[in-house]
Amino acid sequence: MAEITAALVKQLREKTGAGMMDCKKALGEASGDMEAAVDWLRKKGLSAAAKKAGRVAAEGLVGVRTDGARGAMVEVNSETDFVARNEQFQQFVAAVADIALGSDGTLEGLMAADYPGSGHSVSDEVTSLIATIGENISVRRVTTMAVSEGVVVAYMHNQTVPGLGRIGVLVGLESGGDAAALESQGKQLAMHIAAAQPQFLDIGSVDGAALERERAVLTEQAKASGRPDEIIAKMVEGRLRKFYEEVVLLEQTFVVDNESKISKVIEAAGTTAGAPVKIAGFIRFGLGEGVERKEDDFAAEVAKLSS
Repeated sequence: MAEITAALVKQLREKTGAGMMDCKKALGEASGDMEAAVDWLRKKGLSAAAKKAGRVAAEGLVGVRTDGARGAMVEVNSETDFVARNEQFQQFVAAVADIALGSDGTLEGLMAADYPGSGHSVSDEVTSLIATIGENISVRRVTTMAVSEGVVVAYMHNQTVPGLGRIGVLVGLESGGDAAALESQGKQLAMHIAAAQPQFLDIGSVDGAALERERAVLTEQAKASGRPDEIIAKMVEGRLRKFYEEVVLLEQTFVVDNESKISKVIEAAGTTAGAPVKIAGFIRFGLGEGVERKEDDFAAEVAKLSS
């Protein structure tokens, strides 16, 4: 059995919002397996979390750039929000986003690319910036998106300056329709994605393991009702439909009108644009998601539970 450390308890608490003692018990029941512990808490009704979500603890900026049918997005982290407001840091993130637009979409390729006007690479510019600003800086991730016909649209939520902020979205629309209409619809879809945080494009793209895990949790919850197996099966299928509505983009309700299903919004967009529209893909970057600061005092508090 894995050792139930203070760090593990802390991580589980951040994922689920459950109490420290419940988290410690869940990890014990799950022999230290984090995902099994999350499921144990959910089955006991001690966690409302249906998906992984850690506390955002990294600072910095997300940068987006688009050019017609292509787009790019980067996340550059700093230790403090103070540095994120620094004009030199902002200029660096903007430049890296520009470079990413012409890159191969890999972090390695981006870091090896030439940094404009410097005579050295992006990686070397990071080192130089760290020395100048006096704070650790990291280009954490990069992504690119392209469509064969249509547009890639960007949206930045909590924008600091144009193209830079805390939540960035790229959405690709495949269509031979009017570009202006596609841009307008793409902007609204990107705003929806920023707010609703879908994980999958359609039901067919839902990860099989994630689906079976969800089904297992829902089955355990339904069994607690004491109803017959055939009723339990219907309950599970109904709750799975709700699950799809929460995590699948095309099944979600459009946040703009709080009424239409996204799949219907796309159908209507084709009429407006003058040609069928298809969502080729989407990407959402939330600043610092999945990265946490060290909290020594909290860890010490949790450690006392083992004594």
